[in-house]
Amino acid sequence: MMVFYKGLIVFSLSLLFFSSSMAQENTTFLNPPKIIENPSSIEHYKVENRASCGIPSMAVSKEGRLWAVWYVGITSGKIVEDCLFSYIAVSTSGDNGETWEEVLVIDPDKAGPVRAFDPEVWFDPDGKLWVFWAQQIRPTRSTTSGVWAITTDQGDRANPKWSEPRRLVDGVMMCKPVVLSSGEWALPVSFWHEIDKSSKIVTSNDSGKTWKEKGYVSIPEEFLSADENMIFEKKDGSLSMWIRTKYGIGESYSKDGGRNWSTLKPSNIKHATSRFFIRRLNSGNLLLVKHGPLDERTKRSHLMAFISQDDGNTWSNGLLLDERLGVSYPDGDQAEDGTIYITYDYSRSSEQHILMSSFTEEDVLSENYDANMYKVYKNRKLISDGGN
Repeated sequence: MMVFYKGLIVFSLSLLFFSSSMAQENTTFLNPPKIIENPSSIEHYKVENRASCGIPSMAVSKEGRLWAVWYVGITSGKIVEDCLFSYIAVSTSGDNGETWEEVLVIDPDKAGPVRAFDPEVWFDPDGKLWVFWAQQIRPTRSTTSGVWAITTDQGDRANPKWSEPRRLVDGVMMCKPVVLSSGEWALPVSFWHEIDKSSKIVTSNDSGKTWKEKGYVSIPEEFLSADENMIFEKKDGSLSMWIRTKYGIGESYSKDGGRNWSTLKPSNIKHATSRFFIRRLNSGNLLLVKHGPLDERTKRSHLMAFISQDDGNTWSNGLLLDERLGVSYPDGDQAEDGTIYITYDYSRSSEQHILMSSFTEEDVLSENYDANMYKVYKNRKLISDGGN
């Protein structure tokens, strides 16, 4: 009889704990955030009130208007996980990056439990401008995050009219989408809450109206980092997914359009545990921006640009973009005239710099290294200097 009562007590306590946990579950990360125009007019969003800035992305319209996005933390932190109440800043330039204007912030709830982070900006094949970001409550892998987006057909204007925010899919996407030869649009999405299959490809066959999970790459748990997977299509039609891991860059391949992927293996290219950037250029060559030489694992310093003319089998010498310790998270785009724009952050919680550099494919391939490195230095522009 005593055993029965003890069991009943344990069961009742367990039921009470479960009910309490369910009652306390916070799903406000599923709510659309506020899209706030003219943010500098609001005290909370003034630049001087920022404690950290980083993880930028950049896109350029056909007419040459530049767009940049990044996260802003109201608490300091060298990594975004330290910034529990972050929002997204959206800035634009109509004079090739000489001056910038912050036209929007995207904020779920100011200092509430939901944070917006890991943004990306992209022009789709139809000329529509997309701003992506993720929302979650706790910065852990166990939390179901979500990829959100707003769009505009007026990406050549300084103050376009934006769509309502829309949640596309579970997960976090902070690297450029790609358009496959099949016509599909592919998002590289990290499902942090699904540890055994976190690096996924999510595709759309209707120009972004709907999205569907297509396949995933398994990462051994001991090598899991932030994923930050990037996808590009090779000239033979196969897909390559490069993934951030604890050992650097992991590689996987798909020969069936992204449904099935090969076992993840370390790349021959050495790298820090940090985001890199790879994309197909207008010429058909590949651009890679990473930390340090190809055969050396450096710290988060010495951002360098490389070109491959043979689909990634070999790479050019590197063009140095910024040698300082504390530069990280390159992202970029290429203009119609061939100019390559790369954005990155520097010293997230002290200097809080969001920077841009520009160069051409010929600058990377040229043997006139010293002159081109100086050209890159002269082309370096400050997008935002944060709160400090």
